Amino acid sequence: MESASELVPFPLLMTPIESNYRACTIPWRFPSDNSRKATPTETAWIDLFLNSIPSFKKRAESDPTVPEAPSRAEKFAQRYQEILEDLKKDPESHGGPPDCILLCRIREQVLRELGFRDIFKKVKEEENEKARSLFQDVIRLSDAIEDEEKRLENLAKGIFAGNIFDLGSAALAEAFAKDGMSFLASFQNLLARPWVIDDLDTFKLRWGKKLWKKAVIFVDNSGADIILGIIPFARELLRRGTQVVLAANDLPSINDVTYTELIEIVAHLKDDHGKLMGIDASNLLIANSGNDLPVIDLSSVSQELAYLSSDADLVILEGMGRGIETNLYAQFKCDSLKIGMVKHPEVAQFLGGRLYDCVFKYTEVSTS
Repeated sequence: MESASELVPFPLLMTPIESNYRACTIPWRFPSDNSRKATPTETAWIDLFLNSIPSFKKRAESDPTVPEAPSRAEKFAQRYQEILEDLKKDPESHGGPPDCILLCRIREQVLRELGFRDIFKKVKEEENEKARSLFQDVIRLSDAIEDEEKRLENLAKGIFAGNIFDLGSAALAEAFAKDGMSFLASFQNLLARPWVIDDLDTFKLRWGKKLWKKAVIFVDNSGADIILGIIPFARELLRRGTQVVLAANDLPSINDVTYTELIEIVAHLKDDHGKLMGIDASNLLIANSGNDLPVIDLSSVSQELAYLSSDADLVILEGMGRGIETNLYAQFKCDSLKIGMVKHPEVAQFLGGRLYDCVFKYTEVSTS
């Protein structure tokens, strides 16, 4: 169900005057650039979105909910390609100049205009089922780690291992279609630390010394990401007495988990007493973020999320789209954590890291 209420700024975001907030981490253009000519960065990113068209077309072709899906999928591919080529010729066409938000929004608009509402629904359901079957084993392995800091590091690595299930990356979508993805293999094959941005040791120190009363987590993908990565981490926060708000998309976009899907997932993971493997989950809340993209502009979130977040003292943005590409440098009025895997070469190059490198960026706000 779509949110009908007016969107509002996320209340913990520093005001634009204080932080000059813009939901775009990588500068695609500068004031001195020719407004009628695409910059090299814009061209590179447009090409990245062009390369993703075949995987989106393939998913759309097999959507059983859409009449004449193959022909409509072909129209999607042609129309979206034409728009991207137009933006290369004139970056101010189609609402430009382009950035991640605009390119994602146009792609979703074209899909929806052709009747496609959730082309990744089937694969999300399959991956959620697989991940649910592993949930208890993942929790048992985590709980068996007695040292709190080592357990935290294990949970953080679990988030990265789950986050690789991202069908918005053309390379990962192709790999997934060919071989599927194993959470355990992804966990074991994470790039060694130090990662490209690695504040994990600092976070572990603060973890042992302070308790956050409420954490808001902007979640990312379905499957292993949410079930084997984020929910075990949220459960650990609950164990410590922190109230946790999981903020999920209003509408489907790629394989991101939606608000309604997340409610169902958590209901399946809880036992008859409302517990997550022995931990009381009454302080686990699920909110509709008001977002409908795999990236997020925090100047526009749902009123529900704004209300639930107003007194939080920890904000976590998870995933490459939300935590890296659009909000890596976003400033908040409370502690914040940006965590995600780098799955685009363009992002790796900008950060000076490696493809499939990890970002764990912790910023503490002084309360004095």
